[in-house]
Amino acid sequence: MPDPIIRIDNIIKRYGPLTVLDGLSMQVMPGEKLALIGPSGSGKTTILRILMTLETISGGHIEVDGAQLYHMPGNGGLVAADERYLQRMRAKIGMVFQHFNLFPHKCVLDNVTLAPMLTKGMARPVAEKRAMELLDMVGMADKAKSMPAQLSGGQKQRVAIARALALSPKIMLFDEVTSALDPELVEEVLNVMRKLASETDMTMLLVTHEMGFAHDFADRILFFDRGRIVEEGKPDDIFRHPKQERTQVFLRKIIAAGHRV
Repeated sequence: MPDPIIRIDNIIKRYGPLTVLDGLSMQVMPGEKLALIGPSGSGKTTILRILMTLETISGGHIEVDGAQLYHMPGNGGLVAADERYLQRMRAKIGMVFQHFNLFPHKCVLDNVTLAPMLTKGMARPVAEKRAMELLDMVGMADKAKSMPAQLSGGQKQRVAIARALALSPKIMLFDEVTSALDPELVEEVLNVMRKLASETDMTMLLVTHEMGFAHDFADRILFFDRGRIVEEGKPDDIFRHPKQERTQVFLRKIIAAGHRV
């Protein structure tokens, strides 16, 4: 068995008196497609932001690709990671956010090429060639010279996926990437993610309320509530035969709201 590419050990995350993650431990294997589901405020997005080092942790340890994420070797043991170390670790992970976060004053092509040129010193012709390949993969090559304001929400999100892929991360994080979209635009983004899942061996973590997509996409589902993993298992086990009452109640509400599971 290979070692986990992500190993989270007893992490705690607090915002003042509020504990969002309470002694959370979990592992993700290389190439695994993992869906995180649960009610709002259960800690799902916080996990992604912590992995992306957009949030710090209040306790515990995280290992990514065999190296500590928030700690580095020093003084004969481990010390808090400095910014240079965090930047190296960040390069292993890409994240697609709920609200796209494209640079509004740059065209689609420039949005995708900027990070590889700045962080990896990639020459513009190389970066642009790679960017066009990725834009073609997400069905946006014909919009390379368009500005973000000229795109639909679904098109912006597909560009955001291409931008995250441009740094060739080992791990991709998707945070509610369809929740800001009009319903008719959701499917075009999900189709890109289906393609990524089926055609790459990239490790992918997905936070979503699209239960039907989570069922089809994931190798494993984690159900969160109040900063803890209440239940985990294969999609059919979680959606068809949930063991925990809290999972059952959540799924009943989801179905009552008209969502497919």
